[in-house]
Amino acid sequence: MAGSDVKPKSISRAKKWSEEIENLYRFQQAGYRDEIEYKQVKQVSMVDRWPETGYVKKLQRRDNTFYYYNKQRECDDKEVHNVKIYAY
Repeated sequence: MAGSDVKPKSISRAKKWSEEIENLYRFQQAGYRDEIEYKQVKQVSMVDRWPETGYVKKLQRRDNTFYYYNKQRECDDKEVHNVKIYAY
């Protein structure tokens, strides 16, 4: 997926929490679909992650402000259904 403008083919909603859903939640809070779109827009090769958990640690929004996230889970069960899962 090294293309410069990769578009998702389909979308679904998360049903239950997982580590993947946690990271998608963090990207979507910052205004991106997922890690792929973040890397395209911000032209970065790596995302800052917590070494202990692997969760996203810091994201830069499109307006260049930063979101900082905790080591622990931030996506509550009541928020899981709001997370969108994109398929490419």
